[in-house]
Amino acid sequence: MSNSILCAIDINQPENDAEVLRVAHKLARLDDARLDVITVVPDFGMSIVGGYFDKDFHDKAVAHARELLETLVRDTIGEEANRGVRHVVATGKAYEEILHAAREAGSDLIVIGSHKPELRDYLLGPNAARVVRHSDCSVYVVRPAVGRA
Repeated sequence: MSNSILCAIDINQPENDAEVLRVAHKLARLDDARLDVITVVPDFGMSIVGGYFDKDFHDKAVAHARELLETLVRDTIGEEANRGVRHVVATGKAYEEILHAAREAGSDLIVIGSHKPELRDYLLGPNAARVVRHSDCSVYVVRPAVGRA
């Protein structure tokens, strides 16, 4: 039984992660759990690349991500359910921020999507795999239906 569920969304792949959100919402309703939804914006300011962006680029990126996240949640689970969701936009490495948010919120379950891996993912490990390996709580991995027979 879960009291708090964290759903990790890649806001750049709404067509894939809408299903992840639907699953997380269903699980939250089953246990009457709080649902938090997180997306992570890369931290361009901490690298050499950061020098090429305007000073307010990060703030604009976070605001845009928050707007996209809130729209995706509302359009996927409905306005009423959306009002009870805590929307989280973090900055940094996706798996680190997801794990940090889960610990901070006391999440009992993380729901995350498993996207089709690329060759580099086999060497480094995708975010979902890292979350599964390092999480202090259970992780529910939603596989995309695309390409299933």
